Amino acid sequence: MGVGRLYFRSQALKIKLTNGDRFMPVVGDGANMDELVGRLATKAGIDSAVAEKTIGIVLGFLRNEGPSDKVQALIDQIPGAEAAIAASSSHGGFSRLMGGGLMAVGTRLMALGLGMNEIQNVARELFRFGRDKIGADQMGEIISGTPGLSQFA
Repeated sequence: MGVGRLYFRSQALKIKLTNGDRFMPVVGDGANMDELVGRLATKAGIDSAVAEKTIGIVLGFLRNEGPSDKVQALIDQIPGAEAAIAASSSHGGFSRLMGGGLMAVGTRLMALGLGMNEIQNVARELFRFGRDKIGADQMGEIISGTPGLSQFA
């Protein structure tokens, strides 16, 4: 008997398995939002809730500003990423007032309590995670194809 997690709208639903049923991940290589949140929180030294919001903000920025096919390939490798992006973009009015691009992302991350050093650590760890999931070449194309991002690589 074990417990599996099903991700839906950034909430984890625990499923109790009985009678020898087995939980088999069907997306990606088993990496999920919990893994990324934990890794980011540990490496960047931030709270898990802040890490999850940060992931949604950064992935949403990449989706809007980066090479769409490469960014989508990354998002597809992280179960729960779509929900994190949706949750982070639900503050549309405030975000529109700040404009777009990298400066808006920085402002939103600072509003979560992150300083420049933490933002740099977050970016580096997210890029490292991305390289693990889609390869260095594709992650490099995302970084070089997104305005202003190379300074954080």
